[in-house]
Amino acid sequence: MQYTVMTASPLAQALALIKLMRPKQWIKNCFVLAPLVFSGAFLDFRAVSDAFLAVILFCLASSSAYIVNDMHDIEHDRRHPKKSKTRPLAAGIVSTPAALALLGTLYVVLAWSWTVAPKVVMVIVAYLVLNLAYTHVLKNQPVIDIFSIAIGFVLRVYAGAIALDVPVSSWMAITTLSLALYMAAVKRRQELSQSGKDGRKVLQKYPISLVDRYAEMSATGALVFYSMFVMSTKPELVVTVPLVLFGLFRYWFVVEALDSGESPTDALLADWQLLLTVVLWIAGCGWTLWPEQG
Repeated sequence: MQYTVMTASPLAQALALIKLMRPKQWIKNCFVLAPLVFSGAFLDFRAVSDAFLAVILFCLASSSAYIVNDMHDIEHDRRHPKKSKTRPLAAGIVSTPAALALLGTLYVVLAWSWTVAPKVVMVIVAYLVLNLAYTHVLKNQPVIDIFSIAIGFVLRVYAGAIALDVPVSSWMAITTLSLALYMAAVKRRQELSQSGKDGRKVLQKYPISLVDRYAEMSATGALVFYSMFVMSTKPELVVTVPLVLFGLFRYWFVVEALDSGESPTDALLADWQLLLTVVLWIAGCGWTLWPEQG
């Protein structure tokens, strides 16, 4: 079947290119700010600017990874009942040459950023290589696909630490990995529940009961490791542990009862209790770790 690019106004084309970058997913790059929060350096203008520069660079990098993925999956997405309408390339709203031009622009900006933040860019290169491998090979390998997604979040935290030149706590790294594994497992579960085994190739190898156990183990690990991180390094943050526990409970409720969770970002933004929990957690961390003025 032949597909043609729909004609649209320049404004519509620009909006479609922005959508191709999936800006809504940029919220995931807030993980880059974790070292800034836990180091208590959020009143240091230089530290804040370096951390947000790393966030911006990761937003560009993640957008480029999404474009590569959409180009690779375009034929499959055109047969998908939902993605054929929501993905600009699959829907024929954006042409492949336009997507390539945007991708090239993003790569040029990231290459230039080497002159500003070379250590952060090295982490981003590792992230891009991981996503390239995920797009072409790893996403079809059961278990490895979930870990590939989770490692991307660990790299975000590592980039935030590199930007501030502070060490990454082993507890923070393993907590991030566990939390990301939980979200990735839930994503696979919801894909199975909503689209069946035809949603993506790897789903044919996952029974829902197994993915449920992965999610339960990862959620438990995230809570335990976060609590141990708090107790061993930041005991004053013990007040945030109940918020983490409630957030895990609420997210699971949103997934099971409200049939959301295929997109963690959508689940977060659509549920006010979950969003409020995140806001309160950030406020609690900021209040507790607020630097003393001497």
